[in-house]
Amino acid sequence: MPRASQLDDLRTSFGEQSVAEEIRRDEVRALFDRIAPRYDLMNDLMSFGTHRLWKRKVISRALYHLLPGEAPIVDLAGGTGDLAIALRAALPGRRIIVTDPSAGMLGVARERAGDALEYLQAAGEDLPLSPASVAMVTLSFGLRNMSDPAQGLREVARVLAPGGHLVLLEFSKPDPWFAPFYGIHARHVIPRLGALVARDQGAYQYLVESIERFPARQDMAREIAAAGLELVEERAFVFGVARMQIAKKPQ
Repeated sequence: MPRASQLDDLRTSFGEQSVAEEIRRDEVRALFDRIAPRYDLMNDLMSFGTHRLWKRKVISRALYHLLPGEAPIVDLAGGTGDLAIALRAALPGRRIIVTDPSAGMLGVARERAGDALEYLQAAGEDLPLSPASVAMVTLSFGLRNMSDPAQGLREVARVLAPGGHLVLLEFSKPDPWFAPFYGIHARHVIPRLGALVARDQGAYQYLVESIERFPARQDMAREIAAAGLELVEERAFVFGVARMQIAKKPQ
């Protein structure tokens, strides 16, 4: 299937399969419940550890843009909590809420961080949070797995306080010269690693296909603007394989 030009194109796809939206939601949630115990190890192996460098930059820029005050930070689709744990180390006095629809992923986060974080099992499209109540939302490699990613962005805009920021890290479209090399790794290496390490080749086949379907930089910039947020900063990693986009809610 070709790369999507808008987030709505993802609502009825599960990798390269066309499925009903509710089936996509249930399949993705079950997938992450299954792979949660080895998720962090697989991330290290798939990216040769570079995802940690990307997230370190995300943390640095998040701290730069963070509003002062007591409003919490929400790590949306926060999975096993690695980003939230790093934020906690840098901001010992701030409320940090990890939210994820997968009980398995949140269970790993709770094992790692204990009472240092708050935990909320919820879909990113329907957050049980008050409007304008959050200082910042971090969202790392989770937007493409939402059942309705465009609605997820609108929810971010709803819960952010005026002047608050979304710090988004997602896979993107690699530079043309690098795309063939990355394609070999993604299509042939990652699923085999998934089979050997996570014992779930199908899950990692889906993850590769979801990466290849995710909209490119310019399309994501339009989606962010459509949600009511102003793009203020961007940075590409590894020749466009991943991209950080930071957007502000207007005051």
